[in-house]
Amino acid sequence: MLVRNVRPWGRDAVDLELADGRIGGIAPHNPDLPVAAGIDGRGQLALPAFSDVHVHLDSTRIGLPFREHTGAPGVWGMMLNDRNNWRHAEVPLPERVEGTLRRMIAHGTTRVRSYAQIDVDCKLEKFEAVLAAKEKLAASVDVQIMAFPQAGLLLEPGTVPYLEESLRLGATVMGGIDPCHLDRDPVRHLDIVFELAEKYQVDVDIHLHEPGHLALFSTELVMERTRALGMEGRVTLSHAYELGNISEAATARVMEGMGDLDISWATVAPATSGRQFNLAAMTSAGIRVGLGEDGQRDYWSPYGDCDLLSRTWQLAFTHGLRQDELIEHAAAIATWGGAGIMDRGLARLGSTTDRPGLAVGDRADLVLLAGETVTSAVMDRGSDRTVIHDGRVVADQLELA
Repeated sequence: MLVRNVRPWGRDAVDLELADGRIGGIAPHNPDLPVAAGIDGRGQLALPAFSDVHVHLDSTRIGLPFREHTGAPGVWGMMLNDRNNWRHAEVPLPERVEGTLRRMIAHGTTRVRSYAQIDVDCKLEKFEAVLAAKEKLAASVDVQIMAFPQAGLLLEPGTVPYLEESLRLGATVMGGIDPCHLDRDPVRHLDIVFELAEKYQVDVDIHLHEPGHLALFSTELVMERTRALGMEGRVTLSHAYELGNISEAATARVMEGMGDLDISWATVAPATSGRQFNLAAMTSAGIRVGLGEDGQRDYWSPYGDCDLLSRTWQLAFTHGLRQDELIEHAAAIATWGGAGIMDRGLARLGSTTDRPGLAVGDRADLVLLAGETVTSAVMDRGSDRTVIHDGRVVADQLELA
């Protein structure tokens, strides 16, 4: 397939030849090509497709009426709000999950790492809903499912066997959450997480909302286990925003350790009261940084619209980015950065000027966007989009093909 007249990362117009799911050739745009030859990019921007590496598909209310927010503060209060309400939604959970994933694809996301809450209340019901959507839409999107103990591992007896069963059934990431703050036994919590990950040869992703020095302590324990078990390149910290609020020396030490162990960071670009992690510094330290939307208009919050381009704008805004180079770097994080978390065979972003993903031999997962520049596309967040996955069009103008 030929994709004519597109501008990779806003550069000069080219024609892309796609073959066997890869970019097979790149040539300067030839305006004399027949109009019927392939896809007319109309001078649009071409970027790698978006990668949402932190989303809770299992709690979505996308497409349903807005409801009053009834959650109490804190992780446990929010979890109980979801637990008390998710079964009573207007549409069954499998339909909600599939509909949300379809909308994400339509907006340009072709790689997704989704949490699936597993506890003694929902058991495997949420996991099965995410698994069904993954299998149904496998031709249009890559989905990794995380076995996630949203209610902790130790607070409710019987949780761990359900988590292990999900790993047997196809979950490819083992999750953990606030080892100190929630379960109040970080050693036992992380022992279980890493033991299951090692047993089933899956990645680890630790949800970390903990404040300051608790977050630092949990992170040091994660690093210790990553090194001891030889799991370099297989561990992610999600949120972990408080690591930017400890001393500068401690933050620098954490970043150096994450880079050395190839521990990645997934952010949802929250508005925090303290310092944000410096994205340029993290990239310079060799840390893979990815972006996600978190919840989608669910029982935790009314935010989320299935559009990672909107969340790219939020990433740039919350980090105070204004220069084109840095806003484009935010777009690189939202696309290639997340892809490198899901597939550690992909190179890490090397600097704030690195614009990978559109070279000969790269996977033909692309999103075509209207915009004069990458920065303008992030600011305008238009609906004129074409989404290509494995060399074929899977969505156009926000509709699945």
